[in-house]
Amino acid sequence: MRPVLNVFQPGRSKFDSHFAGVSNIMCTAVFKDKYFMSKVWSCNEWDQLEEVIVGNPLEARYPTADVSTRLAEFPDRSLDDIPQGTFPQQVIEETEEDLNGFVEILEKEGVSVKRPETWPHEEEFSTIHWKSQGYYNYCPRDIMLVIGDNVIETPNVIRSRAQECSSYRSLMMEYLKSGAKWYSAPKPLLLDSLFDVDMSKPTPRNDEPAFDAANVLRLGMDLIYLVSATGNEMGGQWLQTMLGDDFRVHFLKDVYYGSHIDSTFVALRPGLMLCNPGRLNDEALPEILKQWEVIYSPPMENTDQFDADYLSKSIGSKWIDMNLFSINPELVVVDRDQAALIKMLENHGMDVIPHKIRHSKMLGGGFHCITLDTRRKGTMQQYFD
Repeated sequence: MRPVLNVFQPGRSKFDSHFAGVSNIMCTAVFKDKYFMSKVWSCNEWDQLEEVIVGNPLEARYPTADVSTRLAEFPDRSLDDIPQGTFPQQVIEETEEDLNGFVEILEKEGVSVKRPETWPHEEEFSTIHWKSQGYYNYCPRDIMLVIGDNVIETPNVIRSRAQECSSYRSLMMEYLKSGAKWYSAPKPLLLDSLFDVDMSKPTPRNDEPAFDAANVLRLGMDLIYLVSATGNEMGGQWLQTMLGDDFRVHFLKDVYYGSHIDSTFVALRPGLMLCNPGRLNDEALPEILKQWEVIYSPPMENTDQFDADYLSKSIGSKWIDMNLFSINPELVVVDRDQAALIKMLENHGMDVIPHKIRHSKMLGGGFHCITLDTRRKGTMQQYFD
């Protein structure tokens, strides 16, 4: 493995073109001041966590049954067979209880925790092309991408998510005022034609950039971008253009079409990657990851706890509980039912905090999905040749 190379210090970014021409001495002073001002700084999935947003399941409902929802969440069903309305109240209440327990774990580790506002997702909104109701703000990972001190609102694929970032507006204003940089990708039209694709390989057409933030795995200056039902190739091309040549976006294709990347890859620390054996093998790995040690998750346990009706209304895959969250390179929060996975991680020098989100399967979000790490210690580094 190539030794890590410090590229950018906290607060310094390729987006800072407005500093062009300023002397090095002046830049250092400005960037140093910004480091101490900005509340946003996160470069990867594992550095020591200082602040995080944890999702809010209240008022959650299924996304409107339209062509975007079908492609992204239920490609094997007709529109009439897609579940609709609010999630069961018991699911909402138990999830909020589980998230509050998760927040307590994080706060005991010295982490500052933020929560998004409760949003009226039942309200209808529209463009000139379509109408929709909302979805939820349970998974902040899906809609905003943090790279350094930049927060990017992504051009989400599901129409019901088009206004989801509004529930984070007060937090975003706080981050903006602190010195963080706030960008939004081009808002997609999300026309029916974007979703007129082969459902055996459901990926939005390249008519416009469309992707969820959770299609991206952050490895410092390298990012792995999953082409899937929630991210087309044009979305990854836009991201590469936006970030500039110092960053490298690596496309992962024809591996998993279902949704996001974080139940396919879990970056544990520099040099160690956890992978999903149902989707990947050594031959299918992105070339850069062949420089790291890769371990494959054991099968998920306790998968027989739900009946057929529950599963028919569930959004998450059978691998959702592989979706763990790192507090630092040695400490992770893992679904408490995954005894074999926990043992594997401990054998690789990890400390594990077991916890449970009882309805991660129905709501489609494990520990990584329900978090957005807004501040971690560390610098922006290059980990690969």
